[in-house]
Parts: sequence; C-alpha cells; structure tokens
Amino acid sequence: MKKLGFGLMRLPLLNPDDDASVDIEQLKEMVDLFISRGFTYFDTAIMYNGFQSQKAAKAAIVDRYPRESFTLATKLHSAFFNSLEDRDRIFNEQLEQTGAGYFDYYLLHGIEASSYPKYEQFDCFNWLLDKKAKGLVKHAGFSFHDSPELLDEILTKHPEMEFVQIQLNYLDWESEWIQSRAVYETATKHHKPVVVMEPVKGGTLAKLPEAAERMFKNADPDASIPSWAIRFAASQENVMMVLSGMSNIEQLRDNTDFMADFKPLTPEEIAMTHTAADIINGQITVPCTGCSYCTDGCPMHIAIPRYFSLYNEDMREDLEEKGWTINFTNYAKLTETHGRAADCIACGQCEGVCPQHLPIIELMRKVSAHYDHG
Repeated sequence: MKKLGFGLMRLPLLNPDDDASVDIEQLKEMVDLFISRGFTYFDTAIMYNGFQSQKAAKAAIVDRYPRESFTLATKLHSAFFNSLEDRDRIFNEQLEQTGAGYFDYYLLHGIEASSYPKYEQFDCFNWLLDKKAKGLVKHAGFSFHDSPELLDEILTKHPEMEFVQIQLNYLDWESEWIQSRAVYETATKHHKPVVVMEPVKGGTLAKLPEAAERMFKNADPDASIPSWAIRFAASQENVMMVLSGMSNIEQLRDNTDFMADFKPLTPEEIAMTHTAADIINGQITVPCTGCSYCTDGCPMHIAIPRYFSLYNEDMREDLEEKGWTINFTNYAKLTETHGRAADCIACGQCEGVCPQHLPIIELMRKVSAHYDHG
C-alpha cells in the first residue's frame, strides 16, 4: 500500500456549523481522485463527523467500489459499551452502517490509562481476536494516547496485537505530553508497525509562523507547508500508514501529489522540521488538534476547539498594538449558536476525553477572560 491514508474525520460539510452535514457529493469526488491515484486506505470511527462518518464511508466508498479494491479501518471506543453484549451490538451496527462485510483493520480506540482497564474488564483484546478468527477482521490493533511505559505494558501483555496507531508529528516528537518519539520507539521495539494519526496536528502544521514557513519555502518553493509534516511522519522507518483528515479536494490533491511517489526526508530536511517545532513551540498557546472529542458531551454546547483556534491566533498577535482582531467578531458569531467560554460549568467531561490531556477548564477561563471580558 502507498503510505497515505484518508482519515474520514474532518469531512467536507454542507453546513460548517454542523459536523454531521457531510457533503457526500464532494466526498465522492475526493474518494474517486484518491483511489484513481493508487491509494486504498480509509479510516473511520463511530463518533467521527457527528456520528455520520461510517455512513458516509458506505455512500462514498463501499457502495461504489469493489470490496477488494480498498481497505477500511474502524474502531471500538470505550465510551459506547458497558457490557459484553454491547461489543457485538456495536460491531454489527458498524457492519451495517458501512456495508463493508468485514474490516481490514479494526482498532480498540483511544487507549489510555483511564480507558485501558475497561478494555481489559470486558475482554476486548480476545473479543477482537475472535472477530479475526471468524474472518470479520483482517488485522487487529489499537489506537493509543498515553505514555511509552503504558504502551510497553500493553504490548508485553498482548503481543497478538498486529499494529498500533499513534499520534506522531514533528511538533510532538519531543513533547513531554505526547512523547511521539518515545511511543513510536516503544512500538518499534515490539516489532509492531505504526499507523500515524494527527501528522499535521489538526491543521497546526499547515499554517506556520512566518519564520518557519520561510525556512521551508526557501528549501523547496514548490512544496506545500503540510507536505513537510506528512513526509516527516512517513519518513519514519516503522510507519506503515499516515492518515490525513482531508476536508476538501484541494487538500487531497496536494497530499496525493507528493505521496504518490513518496520520497523520505533527508537528514538535513528532518533537522529543519525540528527547527520549525522550536519556532512553533515558542508561539503556540493551546496545543489543541481540533479533534472535537470534547464537544459531543458538553452540556453547555461550547465550541471548545474553535475557541482555542481563535485564541491561538490572537496570542500570536501584538494585541497591545492592535487592540482588536477580527477574532472578537468571529467569537461573537460562534456564540450565537454555541455556549460562550464563560458558560463552562467545569463538569470535566471534556478533560476526560481529550487525547491531548489539556486542562480545558482552566483554558476556557483564559479564553473567556480574553473574549467575554476583553
């Protein structure tokens, strides 16, 4: 397989304020281009795009292409089962929603210290192996958001798992929170191929500070800024697939252009990505990837990732000189359909599901101080 996978997580929308309003016709066009250029890997999950991603996969891929012409991955998330029977109910619903007949890759979703005991309690590793034995799953693995120590523990206990999906990008490579490098090296130590998620960190590595962007453009004027991030991930020897959540045909065309005949970064180019990470880390305030796991259960319907995006942009500005930015207007517009940052009741559900382990409650207070009282 070519190393680029289509992450069905940030799909094109008919209504930008409604994640469930997937633009199926545009998605079909994207899928057609993706497959025509020789790429085959698609990744979905229960909750992606307002719980519509698996259905979108059926409409845009499964119903339109021979089953053997593509590979499909989906996942079992700990938030959606509370009994042994729930596991099969969810799996059967996924088969029905996707129409796939079987899954090429199936993952226990988002394992971290808080969720791992639940996967053990309900014997999910053996359950997944049973699905594989029955031919309903071709490859069994899990996605992971925690420390290299926990990953080592899990892979030691479950060597039957065939692959691990991790967050890996040049910004998180040496991050004390994400620890991309150490987690990657742990998977490699256990001889488990790696699937990469968040190679562009939710778009953070698509729009860089001027100094970092200038450095990359001087090195290769024709290369897009996101291409450096995706190629960095794909250049790691034990990476078998890099997922990109592509939201429009332009992003897909760019990604497939440079990944069609993939060339790993040179040591000098990798050194530039580390320099870019240093520049970005000097400016970024909230390292949110925009995955939106935090918003589905928010009782106040707060647009948490969008507020963080606005806040990050403003924190890069010289606000003493400007005094005001367009993001104050953008924030006010969002609050017409979403709760304000000040409406946060500190229930903590968002922090419990954040893969980045962000202190969202504290950060919401800062966002509120900036926009609600600024």
